[in-house]
This record gives sequence, structure tokens and C-alpha cells, in this order.
Amino acid sequence: MKDLIIPKDYKSLLDLDQTEKAIKLIKDQFQLQLSSELRLKRVTAPLIVMKHTGLNDDLNGVERPVAFPIKALGDDKAEVVHSLAKWKRYMLGELRIPAGQGLYTDMNALRPDEDFTNIHSLYVDQWDWEKSITKDERSLDTLKVTVQQIYAALKRTAYILQEFYPSIEPQLPEKIYFIHAEELLLKYPELSPKERESKVAKEFGAVFIIGIGSEMANGEPHDGRAPDYDDWSTPTVNGYKGLNGDIILWNPVLEIAFEISSMGIRVDEEALEKQLIIRGAEDRKTLMFHKKLLAGELPYSIGGGIGQSRLCMFLLQKAHIGEVQSSIWPDKMRQKCQESGIFIL
Repeated sequence: MKDLIIPKDYKSLLDLDQTEKAIKLIKDQFQLQLSSELRLKRVTAPLIVMKHTGLNDDLNGVERPVAFPIKALGDDKAEVVHSLAKWKRYMLGELRIPAGQGLYTDMNALRPDEDFTNIHSLYVDQWDWEKSITKDERSLDTLKVTVQQIYAALKRTAYILQEFYPSIEPQLPEKIYFIHAEELLLKYPELSPKERESKVAKEFGAVFIIGIGSEMANGEPHDGRAPDYDDWSTPTVNGYKGLNGDIILWNPVLEIAFEISSMGIRVDEEALEKQLIIRGAEDRKTLMFHKKLLAGELPYSIGGGIGQSRLCMFLLQKAHIGEVQSSIWPDKMRQKCQESGIFIL
């Protein structure tokens, strides 16, 4: 159980009944705040997509999706979604949503290759959102303004939660700090990417790390990104690349960097071509999604995912994601948590 963190003298601020009610409050309030800030409307999302469409998210490119043959379709294979990064952009076009507006949905996914930790689960629930933009809006300014809007929604949700549960004091700083992954590397060249995240998150409380996926000065990316949704290769300023990033908070309960969202401006035709070559994935050009994008048939967009259980865990100051979601956990982890006052649902 080396990956399990047991905070010293941990005690949940809410009992089980209060926790369930608070989870609903957070989810109800945050999606209202988010949709208002970004002008999003709710849509219904799929749990499964057909493998041959190319709509499933490849995450870091190594995670295996849950897949199965469908008898009525001649054993053609379907996959349980990893996320809806590409599906959302496709739906923007199908629904003809104009620039300045977008959609969001409740996304439920299975990721069987996830490790069991305080913050990782086989079951993933998040708000997946996507917003249409113009080509001229594919910029760092658009990215930063959108991050600030999401952060404002986070802060208001935290204040609303405190009104109902006064024992839970908001932990978010006034502003979110922006830094490029290359700047972070220059600042802490001797540290690993995760160690760099912890350093900067602890210093500022809330940070947005820009440019995740592209090779940096040390020859490595800060973290992996699939080549066909986020734009991590477009040059921006100071020789840096990337129009995407992660929102990371400092978690004082676990004393770790705590990723709450991965997001970014999506690839245009040029960036997709470039990133498929970099990743050696040019064969994807034959898939439905990629053909439409390269033909200019999909809207330019910005989008991301915001973890529902992650947000609830953070705002409720829980020590384990299993305190706010029902999933599968190793027996040894359940036992150790119970002995330490961490009650997994």
C-alpha cells in the first residue's frame, strides 16, 4: 500500500449522511456556475462509442479501453469511453452551436489501467465541456480567460458549500497562477514533473500549467497528451509551445498537488497533421473524426474535463476519493482506510 496516504489524525468534517447531501449540493451548484460562466448547455453523453469512429480518447496513448463485440453488428467492437474529448467537438458541429457558446455533459468512464491511490479510481466521473470559438480566438489569451472563468465557478461553489456547512472553510486562494511547463522546468530542473507540480502548487495554492504534451528543453514532455484533441505544438511566446494545460490545486489534507482539470484549445487542421506525425499516428487520418477535422468540417473549439469526484473530495476535505464515490478497491486498501477513520463508500 505504498501509494496510500494516511493523513495524521484525519477525521472527516461530515458524517456519511451529510457527505451524500454535500456531494449533491456541490454537483448541482458547480454545473450551474460553470454553464453560466462559459455559456454552456447540457447534453446527454454516450457511455460507449464504436471503435472504428476514432471518437474515444487515447489519454496518454497506452491505456487500454474496456472493449467488447456487439453480436447484432457482426461482432463490430465498441469501447467504453475514456473521456469525451473528441465526441464533444463532433457534437458542437452536429448541433451547430455558434462561437461563444458550448455544451457540457456528465461523463462516466472506466479506466482499468489506473493505479489505486487516494485520488485515482477505475471509475471516472467528470463534467466534460466544449465551447465553439473562432480561429482568431485560438490564443493564450482565450485559454487564460477561460481558466479564470472556471476558477471563479470553483470559488463560488466553495462559498456556497460553506453556507450550508460552516465547518468547511474554503481553501482556494484569491487568484490562479499561470506558468508554462518550460518555465517550471527552468525553475526546478532537478525535480521530476510531479515534484515540480507539488512545489508550485504549494507555493501558489492554485496553478495552471501551460503546454503539456510537447517535448521541452530536456527532451521530454511534462506529461503525455494524445495528438488529436489538445493543441500542444503551436508556438506561442518566448519560444514556448502549447495552447493547453492543467488546473492544479494544493491539497492540504494529503499535502500533494491535486489535478482538478485537463483542458485546452483543440487542434486545428495544421496542428493535427503535425501532432499525428510527432506521435507516429498518421494512420488515424482514415478515421471518421480525423477525416472531418482535416476537411475543415468541425468547429474550432476549446474544452476540457473537470473531475466531479475530485472536486467533491477537495471541497469536502476528504482523504480518499472513495469517500465521495462508489467503486472497486483492493481489500487491503479498504481495511487500512477503515482502521484510519477513512470510510469508503
